[in-house]
Amino acid sequence: MLEKTYEPAAVEARIYQAWLDAGAFKAGAGAKPGAETFSIVIPPPNVTGSLHIGHALNNTIQDILVRFERMRGKDVLWQPGMDHAGIATQMIVERKLMEQQQPSRREMGREEFLRRVWEWKAESGGTILNQLKRLGASADWSRERFTMDDGLSEAVRKVFVGLYEKGLIYRAKRLVNWHPGLETAISDLEVENIETNGKMWHLRYPIEGSTETITVATTRPETMLGDLAVAVHPDDERYQHLIGKNVILPIVGRKIPIIADAYADPELGSGAVKITPAHDFNDFEVGQRHGLKPINIFTTTAKLNGNVPAEYRGLDRFEARERLITELEAMGVLVWIDEKKIMVPFDEKTKQVVIEPYLTDQWFVNAEVLAGPATESVRSGRTKFVPQNWENTYFAWMENIKPWCISRQLWWGHQIPAWYGPRLNTDPDFSNGSAGPKVFVAATEAEAIAQAEAYYGKRKIEVFTGGMTSPDYVKAYQGFDTTQRDRRNPTTWAMRKEKDPFAELSDSKVPLQRDEDVLDTWFSSALWPFSTLGWPENTEELKRYYQTDVLVTGFDIIFFWVARMMMMGLEFLEEEPFHTVYVHALVRDEHGQKMSKTKGNVIDPLNLVDEYGADATRFTLAAMAAQGRDLRLAMSRVEGYRNFVTKLWNAARFLEMNDCVRVEGYEPKANLLAVNRWIVSATTKAVDAVTAALTDYRFNEAANAAYDFVWGTFCDWYVELAKPVFSEGEPADKAETQATAAYVLDQILKLLHPFMPFVTEELWEQTGKTGPARDRQLVISSWPDIAELVDEKATAELDWLVSLVSGIRSVRQEMNVPAGAKAKLLVVGAGAETGTRVEAHLAALTRLARLDSVDYADEVPSESAQIVLGEAIFALPLGGMIDLDAERARLGKDMAKIDGDVEKIERKLNNPQFVSKAPEEVIDEQRQRRDEALERRARLAEALERLS
Repeated sequence: MLEKTYEPAAVEARIYQAWLDAGAFKAGAGAKPGAETFSIVIPPPNVTGSLHIGHALNNTIQDILVRFERMRGKDVLWQPGMDHAGIATQMIVERKLMEQQQPSRREMGREEFLRRVWEWKAESGGTILNQLKRLGASADWSRERFTMDDGLSEAVRKVFVGLYEKGLIYRAKRLVNWHPGLETAISDLEVENIETNGKMWHLRYPIEGSTETITVATTRPETMLGDLAVAVHPDDERYQHLIGKNVILPIVGRKIPIIADAYADPELGSGAVKITPAHDFNDFEVGQRHGLKPINIFTTTAKLNGNVPAEYRGLDRFEARERLITELEAMGVLVWIDEKKIMVPFDEKTKQVVIEPYLTDQWFVNAEVLAGPATESVRSGRTKFVPQNWENTYFAWMENIKPWCISRQLWWGHQIPAWYGPRLNTDPDFSNGSAGPKVFVAATEAEAIAQAEAYYGKRKIEVFTGGMTSPDYVKAYQGFDTTQRDRRNPTTWAMRKEKDPFAELSDSKVPLQRDEDVLDTWFSSALWPFSTLGWPENTEELKRYYQTDVLVTGFDIIFFWVARMMMMGLEFLEEEPFHTVYVHALVRDEHGQKMSKTKGNVIDPLNLVDEYGADATRFTLAAMAAQGRDLRLAMSRVEGYRNFVTKLWNAARFLEMNDCVRVEGYEPKANLLAVNRWIVSATTKAVDAVTAALTDYRFNEAANAAYDFVWGTFCDWYVELAKPVFSEGEPADKAETQATAAYVLDQILKLLHPFMPFVTEELWEQTGKTGPARDRQLVISSWPDIAELVDEKATAELDWLVSLVSGIRSVRQEMNVPAGAKAKLLVVGAGAETGTRVEAHLAALTRLARLDSVDYADEVPSESAQIVLGEAIFALPLGGMIDLDAERARLGKDMAKIDGDVEKIERKLNNPQFVSKAPEEVIDEQRQRRDEALERRARLAEALERLS
């Protein structure tokens, strides 16, 4: 016997463990022999992460697809795993060391620090995967991968070496986003531009040899110490006579040229722009065009370095700013200051540290070359975006792609497989001072040593640890390099040999040091669709499950992750990693506001699971996941879908109490009662609708089709129509209805399982205790296959009954007819078929519509509400039941009030000032209020028309 109420907390953990024990999530579980594959890779959450509402939506959508395709008999793999989250993880462990008053990272050394990180990962990392299990995620946990595990690390090294050998990875000095707190380069995604109250300082630079000046403006005056030019537009007539002349940089005294470049906008400010190539991305490009050699004025901690006047060296950038402004003002260089809102780049995690554009040696990928095939794949339709408009975002990024900085100055991550040694004096690049050390890129240290031995000849290779700046390595490197330079000059070498009897041996040992930097986390993530399947080995899983089917992701990482997976998949496997990219929308609060801790409107999905259950949480997200439209998550919606879970449970209990048991050999085509033929037909149509919607990634339509059928058609109508059959029907009719009800409930459990896995599996198990034994869990049962069970005649007949009863109920509600009052129904102009239907369903019509009697008439009586259905008019004489004049007045008054409300809203929406200043979510809310009011008015107008 089913419990009186369904308690998710008492069921979900037990059901999930039963799935795990049965191996229900493993690749291929429940698949038919020779089945088609369906594979998805989970967007790997950070090892540091906790489940947020975006994760909940993303993984709910994935799980719906996975459960749906598994039930359709496909060989399904949902590949789970985690990302090592380089910066976030290192920050957590370093903070923990500080709190415990342990030695710092640099004090303990790299090897010990990494041991501590792995220790933290074993103890605390991966919380989010257990949280996903609470949500019901049916991934193949036996195949869980980690971006730092041995197999994925091997894949990373192979890709790095392969791209380097093709010239697609290189080391260069370029501008990057620099985090002064962490002392590392970071990606654009880790930078958040925040609007702040700022200032624009206008500075007057003197022209060399003239009393004339030129005015420039800056929001970062400290960077002027690194200025190398002033740019004006080549067509700006005001400055034609100055192009080619120099200005004297205040405080520094350096001569810098006035150059002509289209980057300068004559309409902005004075039209003249200071150019600081080492500390501004746009200025760097200008500097490249004009051959300006950048001057870096910052240390790695954003203090001023030795390239600035002595009095500013060692100052923090913001302290230097204040001192500089004071001095410039005293010199008369500062003309005026504008108070204004400016966008400032902060680190995305803490939003406390201002990020600096910084010139440094880094490793880069030539993304432009890799982007070509990846762009063509989408243009040709081999990979499609859903919704399609996200293709435009993809193309915009890909067609304006920049070199991808892949090195990070961290210890936690994939250490770059590059080793450095001094150049031989026979090396063609030896005399080029900018060439730097000799680089050996290899998958292993042994391979790097082999390359070094081939380069250095018989010399002994000594591998150092401790970094490029360790004293022992620096000493050995400089000694070798000095010897090589001495050997280039016979005179110098002869003099050295006279003084040093061991000179010939001084370069017999070669120091080799591995690059200390690690790779950008996104580098290993870019390999995720194939590295998780065993590549670079040609595994059976790789052959079977690659290409994967669909990637479910958010719009914010289309470039950072989706595009890079496309590039790497095509480069190394010559095939796109997926044929479809489903881009889900953002989950906002019920007012359309973006969730944030500062606003206090963050919704924790685990709190929803605790309060309402995983099924209600999942169904809410699915039902609101319309393509291209952000979700507005209100607690009332979650509560409503919890009620849906309860409704399903109660319906199952009602069937159980009425002995509705599955019958061996039951054949729905053999049903005789119209109500049973109708419900089977409706089930078929619901299955078709849900299947079609899921196939097209229309998750909200799929969920709503299932909801409407289960709650509306089955629970509200079929169960009510079946009650008299259960209580007083003929034995054969009762048996048929019991068997049909049990059969349809089975189909409902299958239909709802992808959305609400826990309650459906529990009901499957409980209802399986009677009737034929079940041979498998619901999770690996077959999707309903009842395509040919539509009875159009029965469908038309019962749909007519439902429409008539619904119409009568609407009239009663609109006209304020007392709930307990029974009305008379007069049928006017009925044909033979309508008359037959009325007589056949008279008992149900009378009971469900609360009628006193049903009679036939030649014309509609006065003071009657009318319902037109087919050729007939169904009239409800209301004269003796309500005050018609008062009702007309009430309806008119309500309509007038709505008209006034709509007029106020229209005035707002037609006001250009309101539309331009109001947040988008406020405008959307006003439009929604207007539309809902107009719908209410239409219903009231219809009611008033009925009384006319």
